[in-house]
Amino acid sequence: MGDYLMSIIKANDIQNASGGIPTVKSQQLIPTAWVNFNGTSTVAIRASENVSSITDNGTGDYSANFAVAMANSNYSALSYMSGGGDDALYMYMYSATTSSIRMGARTARTSGKTDASTVTAVVMGGQS
Repeated sequence: MGDYLMSIIKANDIQNASGGIPTVKSQQLIPTAWVNFNGTSTVAIRASENVSSITDNGTGDYSANFAVAMANSNYSALSYMSGGGDDALYMYMYSATTSSIRMGARTARTSGKTDASTVTAVVMGGQS
């Protein structure tokens, strides 16, 4: 009972037995994409998975562009944004396509669009 064996498996992807679509990334139970980026001045990705770039569409208006397309546009997304100064921020989604998600930030008090110093998003729904 005192002897335990430990194995390490290293892989870039997991596929089904026939070598088809990766079984992990095609499932809709795990995050398919996520991103954390700076939304002020020149937007810049801090860390991400399956997000190739960020588009600054104007004040408080961002698009996260996927490296690999989503299976369809009916995925679920959660976003968090902070840095609205003394006013609380609330987030909303403009649109969801298979290639990107567009989201925005408004101040709670004035409802005006505002840039956020920290923007995060998690997308679940499976890749195509």
